[in-house]
Amino acid sequence: MLSACGLRQVWASIDLCAPVGEATLRMITSARAITRVLSAVSALIVLALAGCGGGPKLDTAALNPDPPSKMFADADAMMSKGNFDDAAQKFEAVDREHPYSPEARKSIVMAAYAYYRAGKTPEAIASAERYVAMHPGTKEAPLAHHIIAQSYFDDLKTANRDQTPARKALEQLKILKARYPDSEYARDADNQIRICNDNLAAQEMEVGRYYLDRHNYVGAINRFKTVVSDYQTTAHVEEALARLVECYMALGITKEAQNAAAVLGHNYPDSKWYKDSYALLESGGLAPREDGDSWLSKTWGAVPKLSVPKISVPSLSVNNG
Repeated sequence: MLSACGLRQVWASIDLCAPVGEATLRMITSARAITRVLSAVSALIVLALAGCGGGPKLDTAALNPDPPSKMFADADAMMSKGNFDDAAQKFEAVDREHPYSPEARKSIVMAAYAYYRAGKTPEAIASAERYVAMHPGTKEAPLAHHIIAQSYFDDLKTANRDQTPARKALEQLKILKARYPDSEYARDADNQIRICNDNLAAQEMEVGRYYLDRHNYVGAINRFKTVVSDYQTTAHVEEALARLVECYMALGITKEAQNAAAVLGHNYPDSKWYKDSYALLESGGLAPREDGDSWLSKTWGAVPKLSVPKISVPSLSVNNG
């Protein structure tokens, strides 16, 4: 491609008075075409420069977000109409676009609540966890812990399934009770704590029975011990104590079997599990008996110094040996 200087050299080399040959004619035509192209480009550059200087300016105001108070109010209005997903995204926009505004902090936990109502529990948990990490101890912190707890609690599984949701829900519920005992969420947490503990105990029992059925008595004992040690307030303790009697008898550890039966009989004297355990001991010439050195006695503080109830079992004589 020729430059403007090159064009001038071309024109200077042309003798206008000389006869015009075919080659010369082609050169002249080519030079004129190039000149027209350069003129057009120059004109476009001039127009572009003129546009930058005097044309209409970009309306930057249209790119600026609304004030945080308006954005928060809009998100709240979406919540009232049941548009929880849109509300959550609007609340997140408040924090993103106005991170230092008074509305920014509350918008995080409100986004978590909106996501929870929308059924998007992973997003709800993420937003609530972000809030408690950034703003622990604030007045909205109990709500954030409550959202996390409820998100996991709603995902509780049966005893033969993974109990991670129960463990995580229980963790958050305990935080509510310990750190915010006067909050409305803490007052409602007791029943859910009981349900989580029951789920966790049920899973331990499920695994313990599995081991027991396959004569893996040591593995079964470990599971039943967990129920007796960690979930003493659940309905599974009766069976766990009876299963311990069964396992210890199978292994020939009679002192532990007698002690487990003693604890079972004192706390649940009318239980069918105690009747079965008593009969099992009696079949071996044994009876429930306290052992203060047993791990079970230490776990429960001590076996109460009360007489262990005796149960009459037909066709078997009672032997207190």
